[in-house]
Amino acid sequence: MSAHDIKLTDEVQVPHGGWSGKIRILSIVALLGAVLSGMGYMADHRQFAFSFLVPFLFFLTLALGGLFFVMSQHLIRAGWSVALRRIPETLAMTVGAFLALFAVVALGAHDLFHWTHADAVAHDALLQHKEPWLNFGFWIVRAVFYFLVWSLIASYFYRASVKQDGTRDPGTTVAMQRRAAPFMILFALSLSFMGFDWIMSLDPHWFSTIFGVYIFAGAALSAMAFITLVILWLRREGWLTATIQDTHLKDMGRMMFAFSVFWGYIAFSQFFLIWYGNIPEETLWYLARFEGSWLGVSFLLAAGHFIVPFVVLMSRASKNRPEVIGFMALWILLMHYLDLYWLVMPVLHQAGISFHWMDAACLVGVGAIFLLVFVRLLGSKPMVPVGDPRLSESLGLDNDY
Repeated sequence: MSAHDIKLTDEVQVPHGGWSGKIRILSIVALLGAVLSGMGYMADHRQFAFSFLVPFLFFLTLALGGLFFVMSQHLIRAGWSVALRRIPETLAMTVGAFLALFAVVALGAHDLFHWTHADAVAHDALLQHKEPWLNFGFWIVRAVFYFLVWSLIASYFYRASVKQDGTRDPGTTVAMQRRAAPFMILFALSLSFMGFDWIMSLDPHWFSTIFGVYIFAGAALSAMAFITLVILWLRREGWLTATIQDTHLKDMGRMMFAFSVFWGYIAFSQFFLIWYGNIPEETLWYLARFEGSWLGVSFLLAAGHFIVPFVVLMSRASKNRPEVIGFMALWILLMHYLDLYWLVMPVLHQAGISFHWMDAACLVGVGAIFLLVFVRLLGSKPMVPVGDPRLSESLGLDNDY
């Protein structure tokens, strides 16, 4: 069966104005979040900087995880995921919105990063040694480069896929497959250095060579969880009920299971190597997260981010139940947010976990902007890559094992 012969029983594109109500609600929530965040900035700009950084990283890593999903599927020439691929393609396209939001992070850099203080650098030999890399000007240049790489890669795959909807040219698929490998290398390097620049340098005396992989694992896993929730939401709204089937959800459950294991492996490897080496400049970072109530968060992450998904998603029966997969997708997103909170907030609240109303305000504000961009993009084009020659393979997916 060729792409021209495919007959979809679902409507795959939202009529003009069909989601205007959802977009209006998200716009109001985004505005409300922005107002509350502005009030928070005026009240306590240091708390605001940290409260904003966590949701900024949370939703950005969802977008970057979506970009990874798209590239990986082209890289391995997967056919099973074609029917749902427009969702991660759209997810990846939201990365452009984060360039504007990054201006808020840059505005709060002096409150976030110890190495931006000239007096601190003047009295710290290690910061002087790292100054050629950790200086504000070069930090901004690198950030612009990261966003340029992510935006260009995301735009290429999205626009090529949308164009293929009309041309039905199989050569477009071949071209995307060929470009996936070099793009993946650029993506891996930029994501790793982003983790070093925006998270690890919050404590400039600490270092971990595996930290970039740790951030990648969380990004990939959380993006798969988000894609799963979007599929379930669309099906509940009556969209793509015959196109994206339970078999696709079962495979998304397998992907979440696999990357939960991968995240657990990387997290344990980082901790075990630092614990075994027992070098003060490495262990102090973990010691800060074993103080006060942060110790409870550390154990909750170990159990919630790895053990719970491992036990639940390992079962074949659980992956045959969309409601269980949906619950675990939501749980994984919650754990990903907690993970980023655990990475960032001990720098500000050293005595223990301390939720602030600005944490919620920034989460709502950034989340509403992210969802607003995502929903507008998803509703503007066909929600299925109808021109991909492997769509028939995806529609006939049989994974009953």
